[in-house]
Amino acid sequence: MPLSIFGFRALWSPWFLLIIILGMALYLLLTTKMRHRFKDTDPVTKSQLFFFMAGMVMLYVIKGSPLDLLGHILFSIHMVQMAALLLIVAPLIIMGIPNWMWKKVFDINIFNRIFSFFTKPILSLLLFSGMFSVYHIPLILDNVKLSPILHTIFTITLFISAVFFWWPILNTLKGQPKLHGLKKIGYVILSAILITPACSLIIFVDVPVYETYKSGEAWLQAMALCVPASTLSGLSGLGISGPELFTNMPTLVDQQLGGIIMKVFQELIYVGVLGSIFIKWHREELDNAEEITANALLERQRLTMHGQ
Repeated sequence: MPLSIFGFRALWSPWFLLIIILGMALYLLLTTKMRHRFKDTDPVTKSQLFFFMAGMVMLYVIKGSPLDLLGHILFSIHMVQMAALLLIVAPLIIMGIPNWMWKKVFDINIFNRIFSFFTKPILSLLLFSGMFSVYHIPLILDNVKLSPILHTIFTITLFISAVFFWWPILNTLKGQPKLHGLKKIGYVILSAILITPACSLIIFVDVPVYETYKSGEAWLQAMALCVPASTLSGLSGLGISGPELFTNMPTLVDQQLGGIIMKVFQELIYVGVLGSIFIKWHREELDNAEEITANALLERQRLTMHGQ
């Protein structure tokens, strides 16, 4: 059965598209024509502009295009959404916002305190991994998908936890929590380890565990998250009983594929991040080789003199 039966609003989310366009327009205004109204600003770079716009476009594709509708039909697509939202969109938005704009945000004391606390590396790591794991507990996910309010709250909170997670790796602001060299590498590796149990449980469980992806009644209620109530009521006479009408993939296979997709997606992105961290760290070591050698010699002389 074609997805078009759910209507234009469900497929393309025009109101969400409008929000995305307004967000992009506001960003362009603040970083160009209105920048002179703020103190201590710098021109936006081409890379920052690309990162922010790419992040916003991807955000619409994830949460506003037919991919979002598919994410309520197939668990595997839901996990593609999660991977892209948390591991690609969040860092793109961070890198796309100029430092002077972040500083304006942190000038507001409450935001500065929240970021300073929740972006401490250990806390941000545990918060992100914990939020992701808890969200995909069957009881939690099923109840969240049956409530538009809970779904919105959980999605926003999970995205914010991803921003907190990426902040110590990506931010370049003085006074903000950040990691360097080997600590960054260890941070990323530990994140991969902490998310593994949740993905493994999804991959290796031998029965479908999410009611909203296997039960026709629960699934139809969950579809209200992206399909207008008037459209759903109009479809009641078509005999729509569940997601199996839109896919030939067995529910268990779809569920296991979702876990595999999330883990593979995460590993690929983390390998890329680790590679870039190692290259940058190696270059910094080479650039500062003379200073490092000089400091090492001074330390050795100090220890020698102390031993005498």
